[in-house]
Amino acid sequence: MRGDQEVTAGSLDVHPTEKALVVHYEVEASILGEGGGHMLGERKEGQKIIRVKSLSPSTDVGALAKKVVEECKLIPPSRLPQVEQLLYYLQNRKSSPVEGKVEKKEKRTVKPRELTPFEGLELNEEASITRVDEYVELLYEGIPEKIRGSALILQLARNPDNLEELLHNEAALGALARVLREDWKQSVELATIIIYIFFCFSSFSQFHGVVSHYKIGALCMSVVEHELKRHDVWCEELRKKNKSAPENGSLRRDQEKALRKYQGLLAKQEQLLRVSLYLLLNLAEDTRTELKMRNKNIVGLLVKVLDRDDEELLVLVVSFLKKLSIFLENKNDMAEVDTVERLARLVPCDHEDLLNLTLRLLLNLSFDSGLRAKMVEVGLLPKLTDLLGDENNRQVAMRILYHISIDDRFKGMFVYTDCIPQLMQMLFECGEEEIEAELISICINLAANKRNAQLICEGNGLKMLMKRALKMKDCLLMKMIRNISQHDGPTKALFIDYVGDLAAEIRAEEEEEWVLECLGTLANLTIPDLDWELVLKEYNLVPYLKDRLKPGSAEDDLILEVVIMIGTVSMDDACAAMLAKSGIIPALIELLNAQQEDDEFVCQIVYVFYQMVFHQATRDVIIKDTQAPAYLIDLMHDKNAEIRKVCDNTLDIIAEYDEEWGGKIQSEKFRFHNNQWLEMVESRQADESETYLYDNDNDRTDLFYSAGTHKTLDGACRKTLYCGSLSHSDVQVLRTSCLDDKDVFDQTSSSPGRPATAYGFRPDEQPFYQYS
Repeated sequence: MRGDQEVTAGSLDVHPTEKALVVHYEVEASILGEGGGHMLGERKEGQKIIRVKSLSPSTDVGALAKKVVEECKLIPPSRLPQVEQLLYYLQNRKSSPVEGKVEKKEKRTVKPRELTPFEGLELNEEASITRVDEYVELLYEGIPEKIRGSALILQLARNPDNLEELLHNEAALGALARVLREDWKQSVELATIIIYIFFCFSSFSQFHGVVSHYKIGALCMSVVEHELKRHDVWCEELRKKNKSAPENGSLRRDQEKALRKYQGLLAKQEQLLRVSLYLLLNLAEDTRTELKMRNKNIVGLLVKVLDRDDEELLVLVVSFLKKLSIFLENKNDMAEVDTVERLARLVPCDHEDLLNLTLRLLLNLSFDSGLRAKMVEVGLLPKLTDLLGDENNRQVAMRILYHISIDDRFKGMFVYTDCIPQLMQMLFECGEEEIEAELISICINLAANKRNAQLICEGNGLKMLMKRALKMKDCLLMKMIRNISQHDGPTKALFIDYVGDLAAEIRAEEEEEWVLECLGTLANLTIPDLDWELVLKEYNLVPYLKDRLKPGSAEDDLILEVVIMIGTVSMDDACAAMLAKSGIIPALIELLNAQQEDDEFVCQIVYVFYQMVFHQATRDVIIKDTQAPAYLIDLMHDKNAEIRKVCDNTLDIIAEYDEEWGGKIQSEKFRFHNNQWLEMVESRQADESETYLYDNDNDRTDLFYSAGTHKTLDGACRKTLYCGSLSHSDVQVLRTSCLDDKDVFDQTSSSPGRPATAYGFRPDEQPFYQYS
């Protein structure tokens, strides 16, 4: 006979008190007979504890999970994601303040042991679980006895080992709920103690049912609302006393006495508010319960508490608001009750946890554009900038600043803070390490503003950025540089030194994303007297540009940048001639056919034609050897205003230099502008039987006719009768359309510059780039 055993992996869990994973498994042992059949078998369960004492907030959880799976043969590789999730939970779990049988479901910002309702209360006896019934009897007597009885029960409830037994004592819980419901207004101390008892139950998800059964959550909402109203009354009374207090001694002493009384009441009230709100926060783990709270204006109550000075109470309130803020309805409620204004006073503050929680709440709110505007309005921008130097809060502050930088209204306001110098310092400190996503994202957004770009380039700013971008081939950093290059003024001239470096990167061997940013930067360099012909020849860019004009040869974004680049270099006479000889114009027309539904492509291709008709060599190719003028005539009445504008300017130049096309263009303009008038005339001529009826002969308006001449579409002169019944605007339109060629086309003497994008953005309104 021989034995055999098989080990089967079971469930995975975390250790309740230690930084360890618990692997459950089964061992099935069997004894085989001589024929190979099972004679005897036994199944035994076991568990293996895998301690991860090295786990810290900075530990790479993914790498640690892989190591655990590799070293523990009981965990199959398929369960790697589960191991990683459990390790992440351990990494963020805070230890429970009281070790016991009942395990808390999730971490709390405020620990139960910090809630101390026993100030001023002296108990001369130790509570015993066997004497609960005696303590309950005290709840049926006067207020002092009720306070003593409930305090003794609270001693027991603070130990999780006793909660199970108290749960089954319905008489005790029922009496506590009744006393709270009936007497909470009579004694703040009594209400605090009883709510604390139910808070101990609410700290564990499995006991939420009993708290809901006695409707303690609804009672707590009523308590909080009442206490906040009472506080308003106290403040008003104190204000009146301060206002009326003269300088004499007796009334001054009364005022000081009233202030001391207020401070004592305030301390007790804030203790009650704290335990009540903490219980509500525990119950809000259930989103259905949270919705009920929202319907009872929990957001309004919490925001009102933000005016208090008790830091521990504020930590709890901000934590609660942060939890609520992930839902749209709650966020909208916060926007209506001036939450941002109240939070602004807490930034900065000396309490580290309170500051961090406040920033995280502001981050959640900053996804709303209106609340972002409110943050700027209340002066949070310079405060957040100052926090960039705080290692513990820098990342959260930077994310909020990133959201603010999305809005073009606020980009320019960063100039008046110390933000940009700090961001540049962080960029340079990165060395050869990868730049944080949040850092480079905000830099990209800010670089889209002209004044920010000038500040970035101060000193050796641009030189350092270019050096790092070219060395690391960092696409995001080059995107930032590309945004800087779009601005006219002194910053654009700084790029002359880097034209060759950028041109050298435009190669088929490079990654398209990298080439896109380099090419986009070059295309923005509309610098006078820059010898583009020399650049294109030295780096052999013409074949690359021509190849990328073919539809499907690359991503549309890259092809569009190639078109923009051609428009930029076409400002140079010799360069435009070189491009015309290379056959780029037919390639552009082919691309125009392929991308005719994309307004941005159409606008930029037409702009290339506009640049080329300025030069004699390319003008002849455009007019005589291609059908570009015909395409432009078709686009002359496009629904996109930018396309119409560029087409009109281009056609005006063509008409000035080519008589045949000039006639066609003038005829098309005449036909379009006077189409309605011609239709009216034709319809009246066709209806010979038309009669005019007038109510009164004396009021009849005579028809006046005046002779004039205009060229018909075939070039002949014809006498025209202008009907006196036409409106002034109709006659004006007709007159404008029949101007001589010289009057119509003598408009363009110089290039007006690149058109605004066909999508309607201004040049400084670049799309923002989200951090991952």
